[in-house]
Amino acid sequence: MGNWWLPPGAAMAKNPYQNDVVISWAELHRDTRYLSHELHQLGQWKGIIAITRGGLIPAALIARELNIRLIDTICVTSYGAEATGEAEQLAGQAKVLKGVTGDGDGFLLIDDLVDTGGTARLVRSLVPKAHFATLYAKPAGRPIVDTFVKEFEQDKWIFFPWDIEYKFATPIRDRVLPAQD
Repeated sequence: MGNWWLPPGAAMAKNPYQNDVVISWAELHRDTRYLSHELHQLGQWKGIIAITRGGLIPAALIARELNIRLIDTICVTSYGAEATGEAEQLAGQAKVLKGVTGDGDGFLLIDDLVDTGGTARLVRSLVPKAHFATLYAKPAGRPIVDTFVKEFEQDKWIFFPWDIEYKFATPIRDRVLPAQD
């Protein structure tokens, strides 16, 4: 019967999702609310410092849940885009585009994910007294953050809702089947 669900000429990967984790909007929101609950238990916060761009949406949700009105950003770039348009991690090449004043005392430092820890170490050095919280952590970066919700294996690639495009999928029944030999 073959791989009838694939477009003609497409090759079947061994397991296309073996190293991918796709986070839905609902999952992201649930995990952010859980993180907010944990952060609320730790006390009052002066404000939030979001690490751009991944920390912007979690920071907005946390700000709502904790009724925090003071939000600033540290703008860092550590990922690039190749001609394919896919994200590529630039190992050890994090660059601060905009920092903040102060040492972070009383502030939450928020990001979506700590991966290898390169960006996290750089940002932590800028605001060493901030409480660093991420939704997700990988083993190499985990020791740098104070609070996180879930840990993923280092070789997993995390796709956030803003990274993916939802498209219509033709129902299996309506797909053209290749001619049988």
